[in-house]
Amino acid sequence: MSNLVIVESPAKAKTIKKYLGKDYEVVASMGHVRDLPKARLAVDIKKNYAPKYAIIKGKEKLVDELKSLAKDSDKIYLATDPDREGEAISWHLAYILGLDLEDKNRVEFNEITKTGVNNGMANPRSIDIDLVNAQQARRILDRLVGYKLSPFVSQKIRRGLSAGRVQSVALKIIVDRENEIRAFKPEEYWSIEAKLSPKSSRKVFNASLALGPDGKKIKINNKEEADKILEEIKDAEFIVTKVRNGTRKKSPYPPFITSTLQQEASRKLGYQSRRTMKIAQELYEGVDVEGYGTTGLITYMRTDSLRISNDAVAEVTQYINDNFGPEYLPPKPRVFKSRSNAQDGHEAIRPSIPSLSPDKVKDSLTIEQYKLYKLIWDRFTACQMADCIHKTTQAEINANDYIFKASGYRVDFDGYTTLYVDSNDAEGTKEKQLPPLEKNMPTKVREIIPNQHFTQPPARFTEASLIKALEENGIGRPSTYAATISTITSREYVKREAKSLVPTELGEALVTLLKERFPKIVNVKFTAQMEEDLDKVEHGDEQWVELLDNFYVDFDKTLKKAKEDMEGVKIKLKEDETDIVCENCGRKMVVKVGRYGKFIACPGYPECKNIKKFVEKIGVQCPECGGDVITRKTKKGKVFYGCSNYPDCNYMSWYEPVNEKCPQCGKILYKKKGKKQTIFCATEGCGYTKDQ
Repeated sequence: MSNLVIVESPAKAKTIKKYLGKDYEVVASMGHVRDLPKARLAVDIKKNYAPKYAIIKGKEKLVDELKSLAKDSDKIYLATDPDREGEAISWHLAYILGLDLEDKNRVEFNEITKTGVNNGMANPRSIDIDLVNAQQARRILDRLVGYKLSPFVSQKIRRGLSAGRVQSVALKIIVDRENEIRAFKPEEYWSIEAKLSPKSSRKVFNASLALGPDGKKIKINNKEEADKILEEIKDAEFIVTKVRNGTRKKSPYPPFITSTLQQEASRKLGYQSRRTMKIAQELYEGVDVEGYGTTGLITYMRTDSLRISNDAVAEVTQYINDNFGPEYLPPKPRVFKSRSNAQDGHEAIRPSIPSLSPDKVKDSLTIEQYKLYKLIWDRFTACQMADCIHKTTQAEINANDYIFKASGYRVDFDGYTTLYVDSNDAEGTKEKQLPPLEKNMPTKVREIIPNQHFTQPPARFTEASLIKALEENGIGRPSTYAATISTITSREYVKREAKSLVPTELGEALVTLLKERFPKIVNVKFTAQMEEDLDKVEHGDEQWVELLDNFYVDFDKTLKKAKEDMEGVKIKLKEDETDIVCENCGRKMVVKVGRYGKFIACPGYPECKNIKKFVEKIGVQCPECGGDVITRKTKKGKVFYGCSNYPDCNYMSWYEPVNEKCPQCGKILYKKKGKKQTIFCATEGCGYTKDQ
């Protein structure tokens, strides 16, 4: 008996083959094998939006091999990833291989372990056509928007632009925030802080002015008001009038889902979402772990469910009991509630073998894999640990009827925080432990400090905060966030400044055009409703053709009207002027964008047609010949730094050089990017480094 199992990746195939043995042939489809061809719309709008699929270019040989293997197999199992995309890949494979859609040949692996694989193989089912239709609807919807709208915006703004359904809303959210920042007008306010200590102690604590003599919350608008208060309390006695001691419990965060993993990996590890998902995919598909062989280390990483299996809870509970002690266990296992619109097909992201701690697998993983596995393992293990207990103190101190307040805490029992502290908690901790305070206790004034402040504008989005905003507004799916952010940055609609996402002039022009002409495309509520409708298709509660028709009829009318109203109109962008003078006509040349990317041209076109190759200088001289260091890219798009005098000068570096010499050896210094940016010397044997 020969059995063929088709998965998506070679790494996954290798791991599963180990568990299934010699009676099974396990091969990889390398992702999708059939799709809408890129060169044409490939959707017959008049025939119920019928898609015209074709074998993906370059995969013809692979498809022939799959057909040959299928022909020689007694049983075929389709074991692609357990989500919409995976279901669609299985459906396409079934069509190509001539399989009956009613056959129970679809298997799912939530984790690539022996138990996970055996459970999947023991419970085959037929392909879920509702899941397939939801994927088809999304794919066709995005094709209709992209194929119809992109040429229009390219014609009106600049060649080569794209306007996608989800990416346009994400871009609008970033642009709207930038407009909020520009419109923000800072307001002055003041605070007064007293540094006090009990007369019987030298320990200093801080107390902030909170209430005025009338008992109302005090607001200090300017220096004059602050000076008046300072005068009134100048010789006052600071007497403790109230002390309230209490207990505060902090419960652990739930295990990760896709969006929260991307957010926390961004904040704690400095990973972009695409990088996080790539590493998570590797951990899911299988890593060769010493003593275990090839095994999947985490459950499926595309999920928005917080469900945890009973077996996993039992195993991690035993681990906590054995390694931390029974006092670190909660009274009963924790159960976390998923969001109302969450897909509950998979568990939360957790280690597939909870007892396999990060230290045990460290030597078998790359640095990136180890860091992400540790983050997932720590968060999951902590979610089944006891609360952290704080003993809190809140005090009020009277000074001539002005009330100062002080608060603090001490950790009475560390609980889950002995293992894991969420980045939001770490950033937000300002309270400190107070000395023992009692009612009517006099205090000694060490210093009274007036502080001037100005209200701050809302912060720009980071990748983590944008993902949070997209999720909260129901835009897209967690599995699409990485691709969405990658698209708007690679298209230069958004640029990264440190961790912030800043819209470019091009991005703002695109959003302005879409808001004026296609308001529904960038409407957050409309896009979220579309997501809910796709979920209804997945659950069999709505027909996918009807969903497409409801959208396209209105979209088509809007597009036709926009073309009529804007005939002959071209939106002008400010061209980046360079310091290069055109040798033909004396004008300063500008940066333009053409079919093959950026180039430098004379603004006097068509009278003057002078053009030059675009080079991006970084403002640093080449350490070898004194030329300009410029940004370059490999064929695969990886950025490196080289000399503008190439090939006469062969200087290059993967790290960005800076305008600073090493204080130890005098050589040029480099910038190392990451969660914590550092400046370092690359000279062998030097070792100089400093935080940026």
